Amino acid sequence: MPAAATAPVAGRAAPLSAGPVLNYTVAMPAQGPATTGRRRRPKVGLVSLGCAKALVDTERVVTRLRAEGYEVANDYASADVVVVNTCGFLISAREESLAAIGEAVAENGRVIVTGCLGADPSTIRARHPKVLAVTGPHQYDAVLAAVHAAIPPPHAPFLELVPPQGLRLTPRHYAYLKISEGCNNRCSFCIIPRLRGDLVSRTAADVLAEAEALVAAGTKELLVISQDTSAYGVDLRYAASRWHGRDVRARLLDLCAALGELGVWVRLHYVYPYPHVDEIIPLMAEGKILPYLDIPFQHASPSVLRAMRRPANQERVLERIRAWRRACPELTIRSTFIVGFPGETADDFAFLLDWLEEAQIDRAGCFRYEPVQGAASNALPDRVPDEIVEQRWHQLMQAQQRISTARLAAKVGRQVDVIIDETGDEVWGRSKGDAPEVDGRVRLDDPARLRVGDIVRARVTAADAYDLRADVVA
Repeated sequence: MPAAATAPVAGRAAPLSAGPVLNYTVAMPAQGPATTGRRRRPKVGLVSLGCAKALVDTERVVTRLRAEGYEVANDYASADVVVVNTCGFLISAREESLAAIGEAVAENGRVIVTGCLGADPSTIRARHPKVLAVTGPHQYDAVLAAVHAAIPPPHAPFLELVPPQGLRLTPRHYAYLKISEGCNNRCSFCIIPRLRGDLVSRTAADVLAEAEALVAAGTKELLVISQDTSAYGVDLRYAASRWHGRDVRARLLDLCAALGELGVWVRLHYVYPYPHVDEIIPLMAEGKILPYLDIPFQHASPSVLRAMRRPANQERVLERIRAWRRACPELTIRSTFIVGFPGETADDFAFLLDWLEEAQIDRAGCFRYEPVQGAASNALPDRVPDEIVEQRWHQLMQAQQRISTARLAAKVGRQVDVIIDETGDEVWGRSKGDAPEVDGRVRLDDPARLRVGDIVRARVTAADAYDLRADVVA
């Protein structure tokens, strides 16, 4: 199945708030015996492309398939059918998804397509007319129905218990926790609302029940995700639901406070800088949730932000960032930016660089603007020439690398908590300021007896633009 890849950014790979850029290949070994009685159990191959939100969708599909008695194939040859969960945001991501579908058709021949690109079935069928079925994003029942039509479920399902937390495609010690689907924003460069619909929040009790099951199964870090985490609960009018005998409102502050009671790392992604985010910072200062915010600023120039249809008062945002850091000095802020947006002038780009220097963003990803089929920004005048977009991309990357280098150098000599991701000849982990896949890492120089999922205290001994080196203290 296709190899995993990440998009080029300033720093580690970083997802846009509006669309996926991380690509995952999903291959899970079969669990338990390969037969049911005398009959071989059907196998489904899974390829998942896109961001962590798409990965959660794939996890939900595989959980339901396993509950019905299907096995998960770890290669094309052994799969009776292949499900490809696609990305449909950027043109480059669409092409990658179409290529992955083509590979699955060539290698296996029996392919079901789902995900964001599935919202445009004519494009898929024009390129790959032999696919068995096409469904849109988070249409779990439709995917299951297509699998049933291709290979009927075993006659004796439920032979193996599916764990209450479901089946996960991430390592055991961390998991993504999706709190809502869709988005109410109408950014001019984005088509996610068209693909995934308006905001639909889960009740707080539902989210917390899933989080508890994950923690009980050994999860040490919960990564809260959605299209717009700050908007959580708006569609529910922040209605309360019962959890452990008390009411918990579907409001970000209340949800974070309850998640903070579970005794694990809680990391917030895709947070917009709305005023009520100020209420979350004390929870970070108190150690209830991680001092980390992933905020997709995308730009800083007021004129570009207006063209993007995003909040444009960046001076107020700078004041808010300064206030956050006064209240929680350990706060890490990561973000993503787009250069070369239609109409972006040299002055706009200079404004962005100055703002970046003022804001001192710890981690930042940079994307070259590219049109998205169906996006309103395609109609904007004054396209920026490709060679200038490329120059600006490199300039922003270099500026961010200087900022990141200085901010990480300030950590040398300090002690940090590190969660272990990888052991062996070298041991790598992450600090509270590092999300998996998109941020830096910590290399530990004395790895004896450390296991994946351990959380240890370490003293930082060296730093570069992205990563730290440290010695275990305890």
